[in-house]
Amino acid sequence: MRKIKYGMIGFGGIAENRLAKEGFALDRKRFAPLAEAELVGATDLNPARRAAAEKLGLKWYDDAGTLLADPTLEAVFVATNNLTHAKIGIQALLAGKHVIVEKPIAAAVADARTLCDLAQERQRSLTVDHMMIGNVYNLKAKELLQNKVIGEVNDSCFHMEFSYGATPEEAATWRCSKVEELGGPIGDVASHCLYVAEFLFDSPVTELACVYYPKLMKIVAEDGAYLKFQLANGLSGSVRVAFSEPRGGLQSTLDNLGYEIFGTQGVMRGHGTLFQLSGYPDEPVPVRLEIDRFAERYDVKVDHPANLYQQVIRHHAQSILDGKPLDGRDGLHNLELIAAAHASAKNGGQPVRL
Repeated sequence: MRKIKYGMIGFGGIAENRLAKEGFALDRKRFAPLAEAELVGATDLNPARRAAAEKLGLKWYDDAGTLLADPTLEAVFVATNNLTHAKIGIQALLAGKHVIVEKPIAAAVADARTLCDLAQERQRSLTVDHMMIGNVYNLKAKELLQNKVIGEVNDSCFHMEFSYGATPEEAATWRCSKVEELGGPIGDVASHCLYVAEFLFDSPVTELACVYYPKLMKIVAEDGAYLKFQLANGLSGSVRVAFSEPRGGLQSTLDNLGYEIFGTQGVMRGHGTLFQLSGYPDEPVPVRLEIDRFAERYDVKVDHPANLYQQVIRHHAQSILDGKPLDGRDGLHNLELIAAAHASAKNGGQPVRL
């Protein structure tokens, strides 16, 4: 089977360490090469990133235009700042490339819609890096929910709460200071909670209400938010996200990034299932999926972890090989949910229909 050759536009720390080394398996000590995809080149506005790229054996392009003009590349991974995702994604589609975009797919709903429409028009495969659905524990959780291991589900809570923005340096970063770039807990992490909820329950969010947390931090963005969502299948749940919660320290914070799903016969708890963890033994905390049936409590075992970034890349590459392009509209929908959350919060928590 031939491999889809990718170029990466934007080569910062996450692109190098998460996407290139893990997602494209360039850390040969940890991963075998992917069967479907190969990262062969990269570019970044900061020329100092060239050394890191070439250390991994990548071809360096002086700019995005040069990379997009290379006929040997069939696809690109856009890993630039949020405000440029749509612009560069559109340039890539117009150059005939298939595209993966780092989350969010765009910073504005209209731009995301343009991107999706263009991908459909050009028959190119477009997807967004919603990598947490590739976590093997989340995949297992979905299977167990379908098998009603905790009975009939009637409530759930997804949460990503931690401390960020307490120092002047953190407060100045885009996550805390640039709401137009989807900075703040809603744009940064509620987005993850919502697409994982939709994945686990196999149903889209159709209504959403949101309120902001009390404003106590010296950051431009909201400190945190509480969201209530309704799914098309009738299930409802909640999301808690915040930059204002210390949660003890690094390990307890990572362990607490997860969810509780409540059923008539028990509770399912995900620990570390809403983060960049894949379940490898050398990670900072173990990813756990707990079933509590009150008379018994046990952790679900998953024998073979799989890198969650690789799942996204392999799925995209396979869609190209199969001639069945992805339409990217899950990314558009997710962005619409983020916009709805802010609209609801600014209107006193009034529900917004999608």
